[in-house]
Amino acid sequence: SQNNIHFDHNYTSNDDIQEYLRDYSIGLCFYDFAYVAESAKQNMLYGLKQLLKLAQLPVRIEGYDVSNIQGIHATGSMVTFIHGQPDKNFYRKFKIQTKQTPDDTAMLKEILERRFKHYEWPFPDLILIDGGKSQVNTAVKTLKNMAIKIPIIGISKNERHIGHQLIITGRKTPLSLTKLSGTDKNLLLTIDSEAH
Repeated sequence: SQNNIHFDHNYTSNDDIQEYLRDYSIGLCFYDFAYVAESAKQNMLYGLKQLLKLAQLPVRIEGYDVSNIQGIHATGSMVTFIHGQPDKNFYRKFKIQTKQTPDDTAMLKEILERRFKHYEWPFPDLILIDGGKSQVNTAVKTLKNMAIKIPIIGISKNERHIGHQLIITGRKTPLSLTKLSGTDKNLLLTIDSEAH
C-alpha cells in the first residue's frame, strides 16, 4: 500500500528496525517544520507584494536612515533583511562627506549614490526609507538619475516619533500603518528600527 515503508538496508533485529523508524519520523518532523517556516515567510512577503503592488516578492529589503547631532558626525545606516530576517553581513554605515549642516534629504541622496555604485552588493527588491514624502521623493529621484528601478517606500513618524504612516511611491496620500496586517506592520517597523 501507499503507507508501506520500504527499507533500503537489511536489518537484522527488531531494534535496528525501531531505530530506523525513529530516525525516519524525526526526519519527517524536521521536514514539516522547515516547510511550515518557509511557507510563513512566503505568505508574509506575499502580503507586502499585494499591498505595494510589486512585480515580485520583496525577498530582499534594504532600510535606510540618516542620523546626526546638529549636522555634526552625520552618518547614514543601511540594513538588509532577507526573507524577513536581518542579514548583518549586508549592514553598512556611511560617514557623510558632503554636508556639515543638517540636511536629511541631501545626506540621503549621498548615501544612496554611494551605496548603488557598489554593484557587487546585491540590489534589493524593495527600499524602506525612514522619513516622509520629501525623503521618499529624494530617493526616487536619486535612483532615477542612476537609471536604477527599485520600489521605494517610507515610514513617517508622529509627534512621539513613532512610525504611523506609510509613504508609497505613486500613491497620493499616506497609508496608515493600522491598515496593514500585524505581520506586515511589524516587519516594516522592525526594519526601520534596525536602521536607526
